[in-house]
Amino acid sequence: MAITLGTSSARRNERTAAYLMLLPAAVLLIVFSLIPFYSALRLSFTNQPLVPQLLPDGTQRPAEYVGLDNYSQLLRLELLTLTPEVGDDGQPLRDDNGDLVFPRARTILRGDEQYAGMSELTQIHLLGSRYLLAASDPAWWRSLFNVFTFVLIVVPVQTSFALALAMLVNQKIRASNFFRTVYFAPVVTSMAIVSVIWFFLYNPDQGFINNFLSVFNVGPFQWLEHPASAMISIILMSIWQGVGFQMIIFLAGLQEIPEALYEASALDGANPWQQFRFVTLPGLRNTTIFVAISTTILAFKLFVQVDVMTFGRGGPEDSTITPILHLVNEGFRGSQRVGYASAIAVVFLLIVLAISLIQRRVLTEKEA
Repeated sequence: MAITLGTSSARRNERTAAYLMLLPAAVLLIVFSLIPFYSALRLSFTNQPLVPQLLPDGTQRPAEYVGLDNYSQLLRLELLTLTPEVGDDGQPLRDDNGDLVFPRARTILRGDEQYAGMSELTQIHLLGSRYLLAASDPAWWRSLFNVFTFVLIVVPVQTSFALALAMLVNQKIRASNFFRTVYFAPVVTSMAIVSVIWFFLYNPDQGFINNFLSVFNVGPFQWLEHPASAMISIILMSIWQGVGFQMIIFLAGLQEIPEALYEASALDGANPWQQFRFVTLPGLRNTTIFVAISTTILAFKLFVQVDVMTFGRGGPEDSTITPILHLVNEGFRGSQRVGYASAIAVVFLLIVLAISLIQRRVLTEKEA
């Protein structure tokens, strides 16, 4: 009986100690994550401005409850079928190149009250027909497309480079600590400073990159001034700046793999590729899952480099705008609609959370 009571008391003390150790992290999570999310969720149902308007009596105009209006404006899409314009003879009009002439999207949207406030997002050509995709907030949908493009490129490329660098600096070579420092240095440099430096490197007239390429009679390129290259330029800079962080994590994982496994595989006749495939990758299973998920979350938070390098516009032509930049522009610049910006924050958080959970489940099952 005494032994049972002693065991029960020990378990209770262990639980108490565990709760006390979790308390600081739980407090930080509640204060800096849960409470702000609740505040954003509450504000997203209102028309709260950044600076409240003053009434004639000097008091502030209270925010009004608008229900789901913010979410409706944010997410509304309409797909319209475009029909060619017809001439007086009843035949479809064609331009000088022989292509059918369609009415302008602005004319269609402004000519029907049910599409009030909507703008053209894109036009789709499918099976000989043309469709107009309109949105109440085209910048939001372009920002989602941009950030998903960023994530789909940065996560696999940066993870692969990080693993390659980790394996390189893990070799027993001279000055390995020097190379580790060099590769990790951009990570501890402020992203704002890195963005300013790369902004000058990308300068089309005096930038180092174009000057270097001119030696080979290549260029010059409008790196940040052209919609087709602006996002790629930011992707290259982001990979360079962040790859050192994942490298350090992979390096720690590599050093946890027992050397005896490599020696045993070599005795069995395994070549370097087989050792990498059957020893290194399985040994980095949990590390790879962590790196993939953390890199995905960080990639979705793309903001500083776009804000600095495009002067907060996300240009040219919204080719680099991101959800976070769109949120900041809506809530704290321009229209200063905090309620609408809160709706953006809530929707984007749910998207990133869902993707992270799906990614973890897929990676865990794949590695099982």
